[in-house]
Amino acid sequence: MLVYDGDCGFCTSSVRFLERHVHAGATVAAFQFADLDALGVTAERAEYEVLWIDRAGRVSGGAEAIGRLLTAAGGPWKALGVVMRIAPVSWAAHGVYRLVANNRHRMPGGTAACMLPAAQRPGARGRAGR
Repeated sequence: MLVYDGDCGFCTSSVRFLERHVHAGATVAAFQFADLDALGVTAERAEYEVLWIDRAGRVSGGAEAIGRLLTAAGGPWKALGVVMRIAPVSWAAHGVYRLVANNRHRMPGGTAACMLPAAQRPGARGRAGR
């Protein structure tokens, strides 16, 4: 399962790209509507980074999550996913992920809402997993 920030336009566009081009056979859910307690993650972590939860319930976040998603997709994506999770490439991937995540409100499709903590975003009340 891939869990992402559904309030972020950049995140949503990125996930839609993955759904169209990287067929990992995974369930995809915005953290705002996922049962985070059942997944074993907090809203704070889900807000901080994209999450990959494998069939055994292991949670990976950020660049590692993307690497595991690509690995699960198989084919040519698998090699990229494996390489992304091996040092020193993993260090660079983590740095790039944090740079993008910390500036997602500036990215194409990003909005000012991406800068706000999830609890302060428009429509934040009454969401599952909170």
